[in-house]
Parts: sequence; C-alpha cells; structure tokens
Amino acid sequence: MEFKKIIKTIFFTEILKGMALTFKSMLSPAVTRQYPEEKHPAMPGFRGLHALVVDPATGKEKCIACGLCAAICPSQCIYIYSTEGPDNKKFAERYEIELTRCIYCAFCVEACPVGAIVLTEHYEYTDYSREALYMTKEKLMANWNKYMAGPKGEEYFKKFWHPTADDYRAYDGQPMFRKREG
Repeated sequence: MEFKKIIKTIFFTEILKGMALTFKSMLSPAVTRQYPEEKHPAMPGFRGLHALVVDPATGKEKCIACGLCAAICPSQCIYIYSTEGPDNKKFAERYEIELTRCIYCAFCVEACPVGAIVLTEHYEYTDYSREALYMTKEKLMANWNKYMAGPKGEEYFKKFWHPTADDYRAYDGQPMFRKREG
C-alpha cells in the first residue's frame, strides 16, 4: 500500500473534507427565491405548455393531421380527429391534449414532420378543474399567439429544430470518407 493511501485510511481525510464542506454550507445564508414576487426565467428549450404553430401567412395551424404525434406519445394523451378539406387536403378538425396525462417528454414535437406543435417556455398554469387543463385546438392556437408568436417563435425553431451548417462540420481528428480516385 502507498503511504498516502495509508494516511487517508487512518485519518479519514475524505470524511473530514466532507464534514468541513457541510459545516461551511451550514454557516452561509440560504439562497431562497420568494416565488410569486421573484420569478426565475425558464431555461431555453424548457418543456412547458403546449401550443399549435399558427402559420403567419394564412393564419391557420400548420398541422396536417398525420397523427405521428399521437402515435409516438407514451402517455397517449393526444387526440386528433382529421377530415379532408375542399381541396382534398387533410387537416385536423379537432386537436386535443389532455395535460393531466402528459409527461412533457417532447416526443410529439420531435415526431412532427412540419413543426406544427411546440412546448413553450410558459410554466405557470394551474387550475382546480380538469376541463381547464384539457387543451383544444383553439386553446393551443391561442397559446402560440400568446407565448410564441413573432420573433420568439422564429428563434425557437432556429435554435432547436433547424440544424445549421455548423452542426455538420468535421472536427479535428475526426475520420472522414474521401472520394474514390480513379
């Protein structure tokens, strides 16, 4: 055995270091935010309240009622009722999310091929009834207009859902395929 290891074993230096850290933190003042008065901003990419993306050009939702979000949802809390429009395009007649069952995993956001559903950074929503936490298509579109419309929504898609050329660059020492010569 090494001499240092013997000393550490005999004198319990790790335990003493841990106890010193504990006593040091006990003597320092507590860091507490008084929540309703002092609000901490949500981290970028926070998974909060759901919203259906509204296309600014048409004013309608971007959802094409493909059903991928409902199919991938582990808690099965998304319900989509689709129909065809006059131009034979499918659209969501009713789009509903039961927030009391949702686990906020964001699989629905990742599965959507057109980027029609997002999880906003809004986290302050509670109620005494289940009906208020049952999101309909109209409520989801209102959430987009209230929390994500304009530059905030554009920034959200740019940062989190649209990869840039920098995401695909080669790093130093990374093996690369080369074109075959000849």
